[in-house]
Amino acid sequence: MFSKIKIIRSVILVCILFTGIRTSTFSQSFEADVIVYGGTSAAVTAAMQVVQSGKTVLVVSPDKHLGGLSSGGLGFTDTGDKSVIGGLAREFYHRVYMRYDKPETWKWQKKEEYGNKGQGTPAMDGAERTMWIFEPHVAEQVFEDFVKENKIKIYREEWLDRSKAGVQKNKGRITSLKTLSGKTFKGKMFIDATYEGDLMAAAEVKYHVGREANSVYNEKWNGIQAGVFQHNHYFQKNISPYKVEGDPKSGLLPYVSDEKIGKNGDGDNKIQAYCFRMCLSSHPDNRIAFTKPEGYDPAKYELLARVYKAGWTETFKKYDPIPNRKTDTNNHGPFSTDFIGQNYDYPEATYERRKEIIREHELYQKGLMYFIANDPAVPADVRAEASKWGLPKDEFKDNGGWPHQIYVREARRMIGHGVMTENETLGKKAVSEPIGMGSYALDAHNAQRYVKEDGFVQNEGDIGVHPKQPYSISYASIIPKKAECENLLVPVCLSSSHIAYGSIRMEPVFMILGQSAATAAVQAIDRKVAVQDIDYAKLKTQLLKDKQKLEL
Repeated sequence: MFSKIKIIRSVILVCILFTGIRTSTFSQSFEADVIVYGGTSAAVTAAMQVVQSGKTVLVVSPDKHLGGLSSGGLGFTDTGDKSVIGGLAREFYHRVYMRYDKPETWKWQKKEEYGNKGQGTPAMDGAERTMWIFEPHVAEQVFEDFVKENKIKIYREEWLDRSKAGVQKNKGRITSLKTLSGKTFKGKMFIDATYEGDLMAAAEVKYHVGREANSVYNEKWNGIQAGVFQHNHYFQKNISPYKVEGDPKSGLLPYVSDEKIGKNGDGDNKIQAYCFRMCLSSHPDNRIAFTKPEGYDPAKYELLARVYKAGWTETFKKYDPIPNRKTDTNNHGPFSTDFIGQNYDYPEATYERRKEIIREHELYQKGLMYFIANDPAVPADVRAEASKWGLPKDEFKDNGGWPHQIYVREARRMIGHGVMTENETLGKKAVSEPIGMGSYALDAHNAQRYVKEDGFVQNEGDIGVHPKQPYSISYASIIPKKAECENLLVPVCLSSSHIAYGSIRMEPVFMILGQSAATAAVQAIDRKVAVQDIDYAKLKTQLLKDKQKLEL
């Protein structure tokens, strides 16, 4: 019996050695040329690029589902100027087009009934064979197809050990990262493709959280922006923030800060609000009605009741249509799906606290939808229309129709080799060594809800400044300073000011930057140099060969 066990162990060891995969069953150690941490759209395009460049890659994803926001409810794509979206990002939107070109994809609606409306572009562009508006499950399947076709190995639900033992460095280079399950991943190059920047932070790369003062980068639209209203996401009429209207002694209503607002242009530690991009369905056979969530209290939505009482009528303004009688439902108005002021500690929070914050956002938003559909303080016509909608039965099936990804609009931002600011995005300052392009408005959501000196409530932080034309994004913005780390690239929590990030943070751009980061990683491996020392001319040649758009 003992000899049989020895033989079996020997056979297992030989099989492991001859697979070509460098792993140890007992130590749970894995190795590849490039380790990508994250499960976002940027993580997938980065991994694809590594494989297509002839190198090995492992994706270590804290997420179960791939694609981040692109498959998490944000189906009404923030395209900006679609002509500057190239490479694997454009391939993604082409694959989406090919799926909607099949009659069987249109289950709940006839194709000709769909309005074909996108953000400044047709949703389905027949000439370019791209589709920019889509259902979450369609996007997720495209990402899964990418992974399968490129034979990418993904370790799902593997969370970085954020203690000092989680990232090992030697002579300015990351040698390995460890996950909470005890697995170790070794690589020559590392890419942090998370929304939070946890690997970057654990590698002791400098970063910023919050809004910089305008004086830091000589900007105009950063920092506190009280009284600046560039969308309709503010209180347009005088609304009392007190439990008893007009009586400060009665105390503030929920979700109104008692903190005195700072001076315009000053920095603070506040970040723009998060929400879930709900996918809703209006088809009776594919709809889950809104129900009371745990801890529901209509008093939490009293501010919204007062907004309705003042005559507000824009409830359904951002029920943006996506195929099959569904929406990508986004924040709109003074009191909406954005949970203003409730996410400040998220970027640096423990995993446990982040889960709490995510749950708080979920309960707030589910309560909001139930309130709008049922509460007598809401106008009858609004309640009737809201009741036609519900969570879709055929999306996020393992989560009751609720999105698996909260919209982390902003968390940590690296302070890297170079910093993208509003001066570059608005065309006031030239960008050297471009690796991709952006074009969307400098779009920051509200960061706080406060009481004005006149005793009425107001929101602050919502900015929407449009660049005159698309702009380039520098290679320097996705790499740390050399003294901090020589083999890490950060295409999502890149080096950018708060307000510039408001434009760069769009999903097509993340895919673009993920691909470019991977190309740079491969070239750094080939030349055996730090990411800060690659030959940009060679990088540019390859990016253009891969159909990336770099400059006008």
